[in-house]
Amino acid sequence: MKTLVEKRLFWFLKEGTELDLSNKTHLDMFIQQTLSRGRTSDVKNLFKMIDIRDFIQSFNRTKNFLPKEVRTFWEEWLGNNNQSAKEDTPSL
Repeated sequence: MKTLVEKRLFWFLKEGTELDLSNKTHLDMFIQQTLSRGRTSDVKNLFKMIDIRDFIQSFNRTKNFLPKEVRTFWEEWLGNNNQSAKEDTPSL
């Protein structure tokens, strides 16, 4: 899924840049910027665009790059959701 980035969140990218959210690198950057710099409406839109499991995986990859307050908030919020995602994943 491709999405056009908003300049206020991605000031460092060229105007009109699209991110391919099926690419983990793009997804990680999109989530990191949205959580760090986004408004409530941006976060709501984020969850309309991606699955919670993809969010959790990306958050775990990028959480060390988030501001401490943001990381702590999402770690607490994800506490129960992270456990649910693990239970839904079949073991190999």
